[in-house]
Amino acid sequence: MPHKDRVNVFITGGTTGIGYSLAKLYQSKGHTVGVCGRDLSKINDDSLDCYAVDVTSEEQIKEAVKKFCEKNGPLNVMIANAGIAMGPKDGKVNFTLARDVIKINVLGVINTFDAAMENFPESGGHLVGVASVAALVGLPGAGPYSASKAAVLRLCESYGLDWKRRGVDVTAICPGFIDTPLTQKNDHKMPFLMSSEKAAGKMYAAIEKRMPLFVFPWQMNILMRFAEKVPRWFYRLIVMKGMGLAMPKAGSDSKTPEITNS
Repeated sequence: MPHKDRVNVFITGGTTGIGYSLAKLYQSKGHTVGVCGRDLSKINDDSLDCYAVDVTSEEQIKEAVKKFCEKNGPLNVMIANAGIAMGPKDGKVNFTLARDVIKINVLGVINTFDAAMENFPESGGHLVGVASVAALVGLPGAGPYSASKAAVLRLCESYGLDWKRRGVDVTAICPGFIDTPLTQKNDHKMPFLMSSEKAAGKMYAAIEKRMPLFVFPWQMNILMRFAEKVPRWFYRLIVMKGMGLAMPKAGSDSKTPEITNS
């Protein structure tokens, strides 16, 4: 995707956070950008094509992408960024939340990729799935989130193999902690925290290079890769020990943190 060529880009979850920063970066480079989100009141930017979409609805995402392409021409890049995640550290089980996380983070990506494939030109296009470093290991307090992002990671890996001959490139991006309105609610440590603008720049560069996988920042990449490769008994041992040190004392007032990268 050379810089000199204008492309049509659609970004789900593009009304705030990483998605919005990425949309503005693409726009600054002369590309045409469409974004969608469930709540358009979060965005006040007339320069972007904005659509109210719940990505769990196949009909809604397909209709939005169709309208964007009717206005601007065939789609070139689809970035599936919409997602939710909440990681309570109190050990309580919330299966309702788990279902929502899986539905939005996994089914939403499948619906988004489906809509993109219907609107790519015959020459192909580029699919981007925003996963997370949480895809590499099962994080405590974030089981549904880790599982959903692992699914996105493997979907992208498989689709990248399946669709390469059709001219479709697939990139999976795994960010660490990014400073967004949602992560600002967290009351736990967020190592190697990065601004959404800086994260967008790194993601843009990876997409330009059509990298199959990009994990960042580099410190988190090393840390999570190590956690991924060690024997699972050792991983469980060090995490459980760390949890024992970090858990609040009984009766203490602790919030339920949210973990998200979108």
